[in-house]
Amino acid sequence: MADLVKQILTRPIQLADQIIKAAEDAALFKQECLELKSKTSKLSDLLRQAARSSSDLYERPTRRIIDDTNQVLEKALTVAQKCRANGLLKRAFTIIPAAAFRKMFGQLENSIGDVSWLLRVSGGAGDDDGGVGGYLGLPPIAANEPILYLIWEQISILSIGSVDDRADAAASLVSLARDNDRYGKLIIEEGGVVPLLKLLKEGKTLEGQENAARALGLLGRDPESVEAMVLSGVCLVFAKILKEGPMKVQAMVAWAVSELARHYSKCQDIFFQHNAVRLLVGHLAFETIQEHSKYVVLTTKSITGAASIHNAAVAMAAAANANQSNVVKVKVPEDEEKTQIAHPMARSASPSRLHNLVATATAQAKAKTNPPVAVAAPQLNGSSNMNANGNGSNSNHHNHNHSFAGGKIREREMEDPAVKANLKAMAAKALWHLAQGNSAICKSICESRALLCFAVLLEKGTPEIQYNSAMAVMEITAVAERDADLRRSAFKPSSPACKAVVDQLLKVIEKGDSDLLIPCLSAIGNLARTFRATETRMIGPLVLLLDEREPEVERAAVIALTKFAGSENYLRVDHSKAILAAGGIKHLIQLVYFGEQQIVQIPALELLSYIALHVPDSEELARNEVLTVLDWASKQAHMVQDESRETLLLEAKSRLELYQTRGTR
Repeated sequence: MADLVKQILTRPIQLADQIIKAAEDAALFKQECLELKSKTSKLSDLLRQAARSSSDLYERPTRRIIDDTNQVLEKALTVAQKCRANGLLKRAFTIIPAAAFRKMFGQLENSIGDVSWLLRVSGGAGDDDGGVGGYLGLPPIAANEPILYLIWEQISILSIGSVDDRADAAASLVSLARDNDRYGKLIIEEGGVVPLLKLLKEGKTLEGQENAARALGLLGRDPESVEAMVLSGVCLVFAKILKEGPMKVQAMVAWAVSELARHYSKCQDIFFQHNAVRLLVGHLAFETIQEHSKYVVLTTKSITGAASIHNAAVAMAAAANANQSNVVKVKVPEDEEKTQIAHPMARSASPSRLHNLVATATAQAKAKTNPPVAVAAPQLNGSSNMNANGNGSNSNHHNHNHSFAGGKIREREMEDPAVKANLKAMAAKALWHLAQGNSAICKSICESRALLCFAVLLEKGTPEIQYNSAMAVMEITAVAERDADLRRSAFKPSSPACKAVVDQLLKVIEKGDSDLLIPCLSAIGNLARTFRATETRMIGPLVLLLDEREPEVERAAVIALTKFAGSENYLRVDHSKAILAAGGIKHLIQLVYFGEQQIVQIPALELLSYIALHVPDSEELARNEVLTVLDWASKQAHMVQDESRETLLLEAKSRLELYQTRGTR
């Protein structure tokens, strides 16, 4: 860098020396040449000072300013050489207008101002010993594009300013990036990402770190920008903060992760490789599971499978005998990886159900390559440190672990509840965007039992936490709908996590008046292939939403029901009969005739066609003259534009004609 800057400065220094010598030898316009020499000498001194401090110069403005300075010096050299004219004839025909000198002096003054600003913005003395951190003003060259030079100034302050000045500079970049997409691109192009990351990682104040994280999140507005930021190491720094940073900063970083993942899906895997998903799940689970459970399941790399089974037995016995506390105290070193798991119905769970869940969890841990599962026993009076043989040989180990992690845990527990809630909301938002379309991340989220956390937060979280959790569940279930392995492992009917999530989704749907309604409808539809034929409790609430609701809600409900009755569902016949039994046909006919075009009408027609195709012999269809409805729809141009829809409609009509005609004979 320093050698490159020196190379850039070599040419203007040489030009300045040539101008000074030519001005000294001038035979014409001597007074003007003396002033030319004076200004060029001043500029030359500044250029040499820049060369001496080349290692501190900010390269981006250096190139622009030195290029302009070169052009000015080349013009000045041409004029100075004309003033050296010898002989009468040359003197007689050498005419330099006074305006030319005035223009040149102005350009030299501008160059002096530009180089002086460059030295100040890079930490040098410059003209007035302004230094970085005060108001530097704008250089003359900035007249045509002042924002660029303001960005340069703030980036330079980020690199070499004081603690407070760096925080203020980050806040200024936040304002610029928020105001205009082009300004954000300029900040990235001019090298602003690296000093922002440095401030985030090494910042001495919460304000500076928060401003840096917010600026980085705002910069990631398009795939090209996010890709450039990823190449600068943003994923590694974000993961470090999510692991060790203050909670307020972690919340802002989680938001920034969501922004980057939202605008550039390819960075999902890079965040995953840096353990960002596991860390986000940890923040989501903090103080979430304990409030809903009598025990905690702890995942850690340092506990053996045998110890897990032993501790599970201890926990089961403690849960049966201890009435003092509903929350198990987990004691682990703070550097161990951990994931807390709770049964969604723990408040009313019996010891036998606890035993079943613990046994299942330990069996899964032994069967997988993931870290084993352990359950930490609660503190009991006089017996919490007893080992399996009844002695106290494990007490020192337990106390050591407690003292090692207790300080940081207590510090997090004492944090402002609003900060904790914001961190959970942003962690859920980050997981929402990281999970979008990514099977590996969704599998990791489900294996970490984050679904149980989402179930609890959907019930008891703040509105923002609830919404982000609902969107995360929707994205995870959307991936599971396409990924049979994920669907079978994470959403099998016997899974406690699946049951808890479905229960909360149905509560939202039955309530029917929440901002969570549409994502919950989508999630239930995505899970349509996981339900048994006998489990029809979700059909009724979905059908009720077809009756005079907002078009968007009606559409979401129709699409969810279509996934139950569609050809891809193995239990399509059973689900179609359930829709008929719930009275869905009358609502669908109304939507086909009078529903809002392109929003509800066409999805309702598709669902009606699937039901007619799968249960054509239904008396309910005949009684409501569904064949007439389908016949009318087949004559509407906008309803049969799609070839697959037209084929479905014709096949449904054919089946209805066959069975209903046969029934009337």
